Amino acid sequence: MNSVHGYRGGPVHLAGAPVLDLAHPMRRGMPQSPNHPPFRMLLERRHGDHVRVDGGSAANELIVTGGHVGTHVDALAHVSQAGLLHGGIPAGTVQSHEGFARHGIEEFPPYVGRAVLLDVAAVHGVPVLPAGHEITVADLEKARDAAGVEIGAGDALLIGTGWSRHWADAALFTGQEHGAPGPGPAAGAWIAERGVRVAGGETIAFEHIAPGRGHAELPVHRQLLVETGIHIVETMRLTGLAEAAARRGRADFLLVLAPLPVVGATGSPVRPLALLPADETEDRT
Repeated sequence: MNSVHGYRGGPVHLAGAPVLDLAHPMRRGMPQSPNHPPFRMLLERRHGDHVRVDGGSAANELIVTGGHVGTHVDALAHVSQAGLLHGGIPAGTVQSHEGFARHGIEEFPPYVGRAVLLDVAAVHGVPVLPAGHEITVADLEKARDAAGVEIGAGDALLIGTGWSRHWADAALFTGQEHGAPGPGPAAGAWIAERGVRVAGGETIAFEHIAPGRGHAELPVHRQLLVETGIHIVETMRLTGLAEAAARRGRADFLLVLAPLPVVGATGSPVRPLALLPADETEDRT
């Protein structure tokens, strides 16, 4: 059986099925929300700093990161409304300097199941939606109809905007000045009504971000995390998946999603993997 060990961005194959990595590589200076601590990595020990008697040497690093940096999953503890978390739990009764006693990311069971990609950029005939584009219910339904898929309760729903293409431009990607495409409140309600397990997208915030507004308000986070208990996956890399879906004429696939079980944390980095059907025609060289 082939594995995904050493995967560097091209397709690999697991038991004959192509595997696509939906995570951005984590590095210093990568785009992120200014609301979260930045990612930092440094070598704590270099080869040669300590040499064993047999000549061997080991290097290791120190990693400092916020839980919502890079491709990541939001825990239900991430957002409250009027002081209440999902299920009406008062946030003040379950939070401490050690994190959250309820709704931490460790409560998220690893997801291995059906996922559907709704490529909204494609139905607009563009590779990338404009900054500040509000995704509407009509957008989602057109993308669903174009893909010929249905969304079932318990599925994972991913929205393609093409925004991954701006990853190298941190100022544009973060959307602080020009905004970023994402679902507005009506689309958020439509997603919640589908009863999906998780919802994900390519931008830093799974929201419509209007130009100049930053993250002043996040109504879709409230709708999903607080009101309906649907986890959010952000900063996904979906361009390769969208291209594969267009080639094969099919937008559903198997998604593997397993964030780090950091006890009490409001989110965690994750490396989502999309497993396409084994009949997918890919270059296997």
